[in-house]
Amino acid sequence: MTGSLKGILSHIEIYVSDLERSTLFWDWFLSYWGYEVHQEWEKGKSWINGMTYIVLVQTENKYQKHPYHRCHTGLNHLAFYADDRSEIDRFTSEIRRKGIPILYEDRHPYAGGHDSYAIYFEDPDRIKLEVVLAPNANNNKSL
Repeated sequence: MTGSLKGILSHIEIYVSDLERSTLFWDWFLSYWGYEVHQEWEKGKSWINGMTYIVLVQTENKYQKHPYHRCHTGLNHLAFYADDRSEIDRFTSEIRRKGIPILYEDRHPYAGGHDSYAIYFEDPDRIKLEVVLAPNANNNKSL
């Protein structure tokens, strides 16, 4: 490996209310974007893409009374890059086919502003996810 890893994100660990339900969603989502199963154990599962991995862990019952909400203090959302607009468009079709609501549908795919091309949606625990066109990507505006 060349270069420094200083400041590069290693992993994200997310506690979920229903591991089975969330695993179905995240397995589909992360596999779509090139992640592979990394680890599995009774109370969790992780996926890896390059050096970054994402971990789901079952929330203990004693902590389930206060559900997650992205507008409370803490994590607002996770964003993943796409290489070109057609990837986002294909993924948007998949999201619709699966019946997953698109956030800010009235402004899609420009909900992040006229210079941003993205899709926003939520996981089963309502963690907001974004797939956004990478900087310097194929920014062809043919829609």
